[in-house]
Amino acid sequence: MRRLTRYLAKMFAVDALILFAVVCGLLWMVNCLRSFDVVSVKGQGVLTLAYQGVLTMPPLALVFFHVCVGIGMARAMTALKTNHELHIIHTTDGLRSLFGATATVAAIGVFCVLMLSNFLDPWSTRGLNQLTASVAADLVSSTLKPQRFTQVTPGVVLLIGGRAGQGEITEFFADDRRDPAVRRTYIAKSARVSSDGTNYVLELRDGTLQYSEKDGRFSEISFGRYDLNVDRLSQPLATPDPLAERDSLQLVSDALASGDWPEPVVDKLLKRLNEALSVIGVCVLVLALSGFPSGRRGGRIALPMEVTVLLLAFAERGISSYSPLGPATGALLMMGVAAIIIFVRARPRRIQYAVMA
Repeated sequence: MRRLTRYLAKMFAVDALILFAVVCGLLWMVNCLRSFDVVSVKGQGVLTLAYQGVLTMPPLALVFFHVCVGIGMARAMTALKTNHELHIIHTTDGLRSLFGATATVAAIGVFCVLMLSNFLDPWSTRGLNQLTASVAADLVSSTLKPQRFTQVTPGVVLLIGGRAGQGEITEFFADDRRDPAVRRTYIAKSARVSSDGTNYVLELRDGTLQYSEKDGRFSEISFGRYDLNVDRLSQPLATPDPLAERDSLQLVSDALASGDWPEPVVDKLLKRLNEALSVIGVCVLVLALSGFPSGRRGGRIALPMEVTVLLLAFAERGISSYSPLGPATGALLMMGVAAIIIFVRARPRRIQYAVMA
């Protein structure tokens, strides 16, 4: 690698890394503040709150990673223009180094985002579900106070009558209103929280399960014993996505072993791989917009390049989300536009000389 290429790649990577670290720190603090009910209501410690904040970071980091890479490159390009280094790079045939530095940063970004989307994101989703279930189980078994309504998660309220020996609970009541179509109410004379090492189960004895539908219909089921996974009460959604908890290596291994590639599995794998295209698209687009200095001087109020990159990155997300052509539409569109701009701005131009009579 040429010395100029290393210099430029280091500038791009350092600016992007600093911005990404700042964004992650701010998002972590915001997540901790949003989840403060873990400490104030559910009786957990500050370490549990901090760990929960960490587990919520990978999905958010995926959204902002390519934005941070693009803004980091844009800031570095702006600094090069201000110091007139970018002009020197072009006049001394350093365009190849500029392209090489962009390719290096894009390759590093692709590796990082693929690790984040294919492994860290499923790990954090699985860990967050387990932590949420553990907190709910602890809330039911030890923290929940008798004769006091407590909200486990938005839409789920618990009430116990008292406690007996060996973790037994008397007069258990749970009201689940998360589903707007059906309201579920669990009533039992006694209950106990148990675990098989992986999942937490709420053993309800001598009770009823009531369903109240939106149209007014009501049904009731009596039981002698009913085992209810704590996940059903602790998750914000009643049916979490099981594929989101499994990394791509596990999904591919299971598909190869069974010889069957279900459509949800293929869609999940493609969605995770498409994150790499977003990084490539924003890198080449920043290069196309900022990597070629113009001879224009002041006189116009130009939109800062960082703001331009931010708007383009979110536009790419919007196009990818709603495009019927697939989730890679926005990234491919960015790469296509960048290729056209680079072709127009990087092509050699003929110099015309005026002949004086």
